[in-house]
Amino acid sequence: MPATRLMPTEESSDLIDLTRDIVAKEVAPHVAQVEASGEFPRDQFRVLGRAGLMSLPYPEEYGGGGQSYEVYLQALEEIATVSASVGVGVSVHALSCFGLFTAGTDEQRKQWLPDMLSGELLGAYCLSEAHAGSDPAAMRTKAVRDGDSYVINGAKAWTTHGGQADFYKVMARTSDDGGRGISCFLVPADTPGLTADNPEQKMGLMGSTTATMLFDDVRIPVERRLGDEGQGLPIALAGLDAGRLGIAAVATGLAQGALDAAVDYAKQRQTFGKAIIDHQGLGFVLADMAAAVESARATYLAAARLRDAGRPYARQASIAKLVCTDNAMRVTTDAVQVFGGAGYTRDFPVERYMREAKVMQIFEGTNQIQRLVISRDLAR
Repeated sequence: MPATRLMPTEESSDLIDLTRDIVAKEVAPHVAQVEASGEFPRDQFRVLGRAGLMSLPYPEEYGGGGQSYEVYLQALEEIATVSASVGVGVSVHALSCFGLFTAGTDEQRKQWLPDMLSGELLGAYCLSEAHAGSDPAAMRTKAVRDGDSYVINGAKAWTTHGGQADFYKVMARTSDDGGRGISCFLVPADTPGLTADNPEQKMGLMGSTTATMLFDDVRIPVERRLGDEGQGLPIALAGLDAGRLGIAAVATGLAQGALDAAVDYAKQRQTFGKAIIDHQGLGFVLADMAAAVESARATYLAAARLRDAGRPYARQASIAKLVCTDNAMRVTTDAVQVFGGAGYTRDFPVERYMREAKVMQIFEGTNQIQRLVISRDLAR
């Protein structure tokens, strides 16, 4: 059953209805095939982009939807309820535009942001490295100034849309001054020397290509640097706060999808003369699943409303990411249990939901890192 939502305006309520309709018609029929084959659903991103669903939290003057995060995240959740891979992709695309919007000059925003938000282009975000995941200040990829250009060399691991994106937001070292020596660049996908390694063979999210991006003397003009030299890490971390809310919404959508599947099955499956949902042992499991999903939704919306009000929300974003993704893991595991032996087969989607939920606890900062962020904020 659809999530119960209290939207702030009639327009935003209509947007949710539109999102549900589009994903039901354009995404849902292809999810099983995409996840089984591992094919990248680029056409689905184009459909969502042309409907304006890839650029919701950005201003209309640049081609965005002009929506608050409270609204954007709920639309994102609706997408992820049908396809977690596509939901993650929409969130990553929004994150890949964040640096240009917040740190770019007026000229840079006017030149590049409309195309990035048009729905025809897809973005990716290059921060992590094989040895520097939770510790981005330890990155080794370098950008060396050479006249009116920078030359980038190195490798960026775990890049969502790696090899599929049209542009990459890249963090690279411009000095040896630790976290203060990192700068941010916007790199077109067709830049000579930029290639993608073979995609990772993952546990889940088969429809979301993940690859290491290789930078071999990648030369880009100085005007493609976002912000000043040394501002890259603050740009990245500010983007991660927003990105964590995106993953919180995606995880909640995934959990909602698992709950819906479990409830439908429990109403139809009969044992001892009645539907298994009417057995207290299973009914209570489903009740706990519903409570976890609605608690997760309330948590990310509380953080989103702080962000929309212009108030600090970093701790609340980490709490939302932690709560929503841990709940998604728990709900999807319970969904498999509700299905019993059938849930352990690929005849039903719940085993896939369970596999997809695991990575939600890992990317955009592991949940151990979220606990570190929260505890440090409490200690200030």
